[in-house]
Amino acid sequence: MSETFIGTDIGGTNIKLGLFDSELKLVCKTSVPVEADIMPEAMVDLIGETIEKMLADNNLSKEELRSIGVGSTGQFNLDDGFMISNPNLTSFQNVPFGKILVERLGKPVVLENDGNAACWGEYALGAGRGVEDMVFFTLGTGIGGGIINQGKLVHGSNDSGAELGHIIIYPDGRLCGCGQRGCVEAYASAKSTAKRATDAIEGGAESSLKKAIEEKGKITAKDVYEHLKAGDALAKEITDGTAKALAMVCINMLHITEPKRIVFAGGMIAAGEVLLKRIKEYFDEQIWRLKKETVEICFATLGEDAGIVGAAALARDVKEED
Repeated sequence: MSETFIGTDIGGTNIKLGLFDSELKLVCKTSVPVEADIMPEAMVDLIGETIEKMLADNNLSKEELRSIGVGSTGQFNLDDGFMISNPNLTSFQNVPFGKILVERLGKPVVLENDGNAACWGEYALGAGRGVEDMVFFTLGTGIGGGIINQGKLVHGSNDSGAELGHIIIYPDGRLCGCGQRGCVEAYASAKSTAKRATDAIEGGAESSLKKAIEEKGKITAKDVYEHLKAGDALAKEITDGTAKALAMVCINMLHITEPKRIVFAGGMIAAGEVLLKRIKEYFDEQIWRLKKETVEICFATLGEDAGIVGAAALARDVKEED
């Protein structure tokens, strides 16, 4: 094994790390818990110690480690390696995280937003392979994503581009957690899908989902899709709304970057074909008729490993550009 790379995905409660060989084949992976109030230096030590253990467990020397990629939630100045803010880590405000990591690890480090890292993972080894233009959505508690245009990630002038969940699809619509109204996240994330169902029931709508509220005190997106399969009318109305919102944002992205492929990832794709089929149907209904579009709309294939795969692929690209 001539060269290895580390892909790191920093979440709100855990750090996932993967060790990859020169062909980006996963050698091993691990996850370590992290507290929200951890200090940056302690975080770096934790990452460093975990990497050293992974190398030792696989009989690899530090010299065989070429570089490290790190994906994380938050706002960045990528050129200078600063983490400007992180909603999950209270001490990470204007931290020169890249510099601290390099000093601790003694290896090149590349930082990236977690949505972009996952996007790059699917582009490099997943559902985006073989295309140069791709849009990627993660459907979870919120909606994140990334854009690849002509083989490069789109970052924007201040590294805050590709905030795809906050594209407004319904002016003056539902209030989003970001403060805007009408964002796709306010209609099509797992949280908002459940919230729209809850609001409808509280407004007097009849539904078998009432039983979920009575038994658990709340509704989840999983509940909504399960009741859809059982034939519940409200569940169909809510999931149709989710699919329509996603179709509309797909159409918007088609007209902005004209991707060859639009990829959906995240927990909500567990709904399966019932979600994907409906997105495609609404897309076909709403798209213009000036020309036939050939964009592919599909699900991601890397699952929870997309973040570490993407971070490792970005780490390998640092080497290739030197």
